[in-house]
Amino acid sequence: MDPYRSSSSSASSPAVALGRRYYLPKPTRPISFEDSPDWADDVDSIHLATASASASLPTTAYPSPTPSLPDPSSASASAACRERKVAGATLVWKELSVSLRDARHGRRSDRVVKSSTGYALPGTLTVIMGPARSGKSTLQRAIAGRLRGAERMYGQVFVNGANSRLPYGSYGYVDRDDVLIESLTVREMLHFSAHLQLPGLFSSKRSIVEDAIAAMSLGDYADKLIGGHCFMKRLPSGERRRLSIARELVMRPHVLFIDEPLYHLDSVSALLLMVTLKKIASTGCTLIFTMYQSSTEVFGFFDRICLLSNGNTLFFGETLACLQHFSNAGFPCPIMQSPSDHFLRAINTDFDRIIAMCKNLQDDQGDFSSVSMDTAVAIRTLEATYKSSTDSVAVESVVAKLTEKEGPHLKSKGRASNTTQIAILTWRSLLIMSRDWKYFWSRFALYMLLSLSVGTVFINIGHSLSSVMVRVSAIFVYVSFVILLSVSGVPAHIDEIKIYSHEEANQHSGTMVFLLGHFLSCIPFLFLVTISSSLVFYFLIGLRSEFSFFMYFVITIFVCLVANEALIMIVAYIWLDTYKCTLTLICLYVIMMLVGGYFRIRGALPSPVWNYPLSYASFHVYAVQGLVENEYVGTSFAVGAIRTIPGVQAVRGSYDISSSENAKWVNLVVLLVMAVGYRLVLYLLLRLNVRKHMRPCKVTSVQ
Repeated sequence: MDPYRSSSSSASSPAVALGRRYYLPKPTRPISFEDSPDWADDVDSIHLATASASASLPTTAYPSPTPSLPDPSSASASAACRERKVAGATLVWKELSVSLRDARHGRRSDRVVKSSTGYALPGTLTVIMGPARSGKSTLQRAIAGRLRGAERMYGQVFVNGANSRLPYGSYGYVDRDDVLIESLTVREMLHFSAHLQLPGLFSSKRSIVEDAIAAMSLGDYADKLIGGHCFMKRLPSGERRRLSIARELVMRPHVLFIDEPLYHLDSVSALLLMVTLKKIASTGCTLIFTMYQSSTEVFGFFDRICLLSNGNTLFFGETLACLQHFSNAGFPCPIMQSPSDHFLRAINTDFDRIIAMCKNLQDDQGDFSSVSMDTAVAIRTLEATYKSSTDSVAVESVVAKLTEKEGPHLKSKGRASNTTQIAILTWRSLLIMSRDWKYFWSRFALYMLLSLSVGTVFINIGHSLSSVMVRVSAIFVYVSFVILLSVSGVPAHIDEIKIYSHEEANQHSGTMVFLLGHFLSCIPFLFLVTISSSLVFYFLIGLRSEFSFFMYFVITIFVCLVANEALIMIVAYIWLDTYKCTLTLICLYVIMMLVGGYFRIRGALPSPVWNYPLSYASFHVYAVQGLVENEYVGTSFAVGAIRTIPGVQAVRGSYDISSSENAKWVNLVVLLVMAVGYRLVLYLLLRLNVRKHMRPCKVTSVQ
């Protein structure tokens, strides 16, 4: 039995071990995205023959008895690819440098990437390799045109010989962390992604999704939930990574960028994924990805390698030529050692500390490095050797040929309309809410428990003058707790922001589309929570039973929650951390409660801070004041046998409200203005992409 057989029935046979060599079996049917009838209309066809400089790995990578590297493709498969039209693109980066702005001193810091030159051809795998903090991901983002706000690029990037950026739809970019929606199945995730990215009817995108599922060997997991909803098993790490790549493949890109494709994968999953990527490249797609380290088997799949250390290019060229380059520099790869291990141990300065620590041990386990000199010296030696080598001259020659004449221009592909995107995002959010217990069901249960608790505590308080302040207290407690319990939705809002950040970076959706989709989807949920909890609370404490007064109560709580949702989204976008968001919101809510006019009449609050501006920004002020006016304006209470006092006068002893019949509507309008205002603030934050100018925050998987 083949020990590397895929767990998915739709996976093609991976590399199998024959003796001491690794080979790829001839594919019975290469994976292709050209099978769809509209593929030829969307793609500028480029023959793989233009990429004749692409080298194939020889069958022997090491002298005997060292095992050979894997042969990524057979001669017949390569010939078949050359006969077909492919959808790749030739990328060239010339003297590319990237500097990072120092936020503390307001100046440009040292360059993260320094004068890197290289190219990537259709149908090939080009890997950017190096130790941590060597500039791998920065170089990849620069080539893809996705640098952050604090980063600035110098140099040139050519696409098919033209000095231009990759247009929309011509490339896909897969981040290191898998940002997925746990409440959706694999097929649903890809369907929503296709509807967001591609124009046309829904039926025309079904085959595209199925092609992507087959290409990434996800057939056995297509109808399983991604993240392990409730007590269901989550998708394995290898399949999650495949899904992240499949989400970009639905656009049928010319170029595919992947940041650390083997991140958090075991050796078998890594090998299976590399086989899949090699077959995708065999259709002509240009693949560029970063990698920290790889096994010998995985290393054999690479066509070209760009080796970086501290931003300096130590080598660019064919993978086997890199071994020769290290040998020429005086650092030959030891027998039976992985090439990538040898490269990294030679150029990773962290090994100097490890070796120094081991020398202090009484029982020294041996030399941890295959290089018998200081790492900084080895880096300078390798860099100098490369600059004076024939490999560097060959790269300059190929770059000159690829840029001397422009090839076919890549066209920007069509997008889904804004109306379609809004509808898709709204439907997706509704589907998530209905399945995600932490967004809907937990909050619904908490609100019902709150309403029942407050209602039963203040039950049977009557309608006498002595019960006025008790009723006001009940209203204040209810409003305060309704707003406070909204923090239970913080994790779901952070997940939404992460999904938006990923989709906006890949141009799958826009800011206005996201905000409208989120607003429309939260309306039925918030209204359902409001009407159900209000029914319990309103009639348990015995508020005015007329329908118009009850509906005003419901609308006020609903608008207050709508405004509060926008505030939560703002805080979630700023922090992107559940603990920090929760702590910030609780502090804000406590301050709003203190200035809400219940503990001390609003007019008596100290003016400089508490009265203005804090009390004017509090939900509690307008919600409680409007609800109290709704209950007591136009009512009266008997004092003795013949005297009565208005309800407003009875309340004013401890809570300041207006006697005007229209005062409660003014408070409702203010809440509406706050709901719109907070969303405008959120729109500006998202539109200006404020997080690009903040300290980078790691975005983890949405689980």
